[in-house]
Amino acid sequence: MVAEMVNDYREVVQQFDFCTQHCQMTIGVLGSGNIVSLYFGDKLPSKPSFRQRFTAMAKASYLADTDGVTDFRLEQFPQMYPTFGNTDFRSPALIIRDEVGSITTDLRFVEAKKTAQKVRISGLPSSRDDRDSETYAIKLVDIVVGVEVTIFISAYYQYDVFTQHVVIRNIGSKNFQIERAYSFSWDLMDDRYQLLTLTGAWSRENNLGYTDLHQGFQGVDSKRGASGHGQNPFIALATSGANWNQGAVLGASLVYSGNFIAEAEVDMHQNTRIQIGLNPFDFSWRLGPGEEFATPEATLIYSNQGLNLLSQRYHCFYLDKLMREPLSKQPRPVVLNSWEAMFFDFDHDQIITLAKKAQRIGVEMFVMDDGWFGQRSDTTTSLGDWQPNEQKLGGKLSALIKEINEIGLKFGLWIEPEMISPKSILFQRHPDWILKDGQHLPQLTRHQYVLDLSNPQVQDFLIETLDNLLSENKIDYLKWDMNRNITDVFSGHFDHTRQTEIEHRYILGLYRVLTVTLKKYPNLLMEGCAGGGGRFDPGMLAFNTQIWASDDTDAIARLNIQQGTMLVYPPVAVSGHISMIPNQQVGRITPLKTRAIVAQQGSLGLELNLSILSQNELVQIKREIDQYKQLRKTLQFGKLAQLPVYDLMNEYAWMKSDQELIVVDHIDILVKPNTVPKRQLLVGLSQEQRFIDLNTGLIYSGDYLMAVGLPLARPQKDFFAQRWLLKKYEM
Repeated sequence: MVAEMVNDYREVVQQFDFCTQHCQMTIGVLGSGNIVSLYFGDKLPSKPSFRQRFTAMAKASYLADTDGVTDFRLEQFPQMYPTFGNTDFRSPALIIRDEVGSITTDLRFVEAKKTAQKVRISGLPSSRDDRDSETYAIKLVDIVVGVEVTIFISAYYQYDVFTQHVVIRNIGSKNFQIERAYSFSWDLMDDRYQLLTLTGAWSRENNLGYTDLHQGFQGVDSKRGASGHGQNPFIALATSGANWNQGAVLGASLVYSGNFIAEAEVDMHQNTRIQIGLNPFDFSWRLGPGEEFATPEATLIYSNQGLNLLSQRYHCFYLDKLMREPLSKQPRPVVLNSWEAMFFDFDHDQIITLAKKAQRIGVEMFVMDDGWFGQRSDTTTSLGDWQPNEQKLGGKLSALIKEINEIGLKFGLWIEPEMISPKSILFQRHPDWILKDGQHLPQLTRHQYVLDLSNPQVQDFLIETLDNLLSENKIDYLKWDMNRNITDVFSGHFDHTRQTEIEHRYILGLYRVLTVTLKKYPNLLMEGCAGGGGRFDPGMLAFNTQIWASDDTDAIARLNIQQGTMLVYPPVAVSGHISMIPNQQVGRITPLKTRAIVAQQGSLGLELNLSILSQNELVQIKREIDQYKQLRKTLQFGKLAQLPVYDLMNEYAWMKSDQELIVVDHIDILVKPNTVPKRQLLVGLSQEQRFIDLNTGLIYSGDYLMAVGLPLARPQKDFFAQRWLLKKYEM
């Protein structure tokens, strides 16, 4: 191929435009057979040809020639799925080590075909087709190594979303080792961007960070066995000055729940490479003749109107195409979680008393948290022994559930299936079921070991355990927790040549347990949790109807957490609870109205000991729950937009809107003395449309609300939060 096309080495001899309603992703094939990134942005109505895109490219000095062709320097070209060992010295998307130890891989284009339907990824969650996307398979081959790489690109026309994953197939006669396999890589011939990431720590997850790109590597990753509290599998590049309402942004989100990497590399020629995929740290995968390996799916979205449009596209797509149907569109119940009300110290009478009080104030679901099983009275024992403690519960779990149902509440249950206590019957029977190398003393964190979910026997045990719980008890809601990171990564089930596969196999095992369970119990609501937001990622979103965003329930701390989380994830999937004051995590005292409005930004719940609240407090909470139910459709499923505020360090504001209603919320953190309040501007309205404020009866036009805004009252002692309800007004 190279010899025949050598005179066209710089020309784009084939071009493939993947288009949605408003966006376009274009790749090309050079005369050399290398594939290149040509364009990612607004849809180009003129359908231009990129054939001569590189023919007049200035020649950079001190670069190596490719294929023996003078001045054909691959490092100058925007590669679409780069490998290593050729003349591109930037970070590769794929590294394969063959049996002689070489990592040189030279992929060249073979063909591009439109598939009959979107390909499901074996063992991994991914977005659904539903016949409203077009998928293309781009096939590349290195005959010497014996590897065929197929890049699957799907374009969702109405959603303005692209997805991509890669399948690597051994077409040779010898084994090789995959040492890196990213899901998405794209080169931009510019470096004037800001890098956007979601970072933090336990109890302060998903803070949105902006960093000006600089030469070299920058980004986020996880080596914890989960996506992690400190980082989220998301990365974006934004043009300088971009904000929530303006500027261009390109985002990449990974549908995966384990170790990942998301990075940008700026080379010495001021070009940027953005990549996302499995973390190559402690990862490799042996591929035998005829075997395949599939990467997780990356979800790619471009916005020319800032972060709000990017966010809205992610919300709509994940709600419609990734989350479980039909539960994704069903209103989430108001829950009361027992943890902060009772912790481990409870009995039957306390449970029933709490449930009755919860029902009286409008709660719809009672969730029994930790402490209901085995000999569990603290964190030191019984994980793995998932038999109800009938002495503590006052009888069978099924009888307790029936009693709670008769009160008028549905029932939910907490479980932490992936962990095991050394003080447990399960550990006594199966000490070999934990992750450990047999040489070192395995790490005991939170009095827990990690079960080896790469082992099919462990997976089968969890599937059977969950089936027993769900078949014998009327459980409507399961809270699935994971309270520690993965250490001692070694499985006795596999030989030493497979140990670098264990963390990925663990995630595949987790997905299998969830898939089998939810196939049998499709109506089960499931809340994901990992010590808070330690595994809030698209992979878990494919199974969970909602996810606990953070163990920090303080309303003010939650503002940053929820704003960052909701950049990518639909508000209905974010669990937000009203908790006690002073707040258990930070000790802050915050008015109930503020706590309620912040919690209602997601799916509302309570973390309260109702038995110690005054009658006046119970009346106030009931009032907030009643209003929430009236607004639930808009608050859970309305289009979210973050609003501009005067003081970024002291104010947060957002709006939710649907065809019927606009709910506008504004929060002040601290009162400022001697100030005149500004006004709250809205965004994204029709300029000519008129709206009536349901609280005051005042009528505003859309252009007025966006240019002049709503009047803000001065914050007072018990008044840090304001809410407006606007409805379209027809003359």
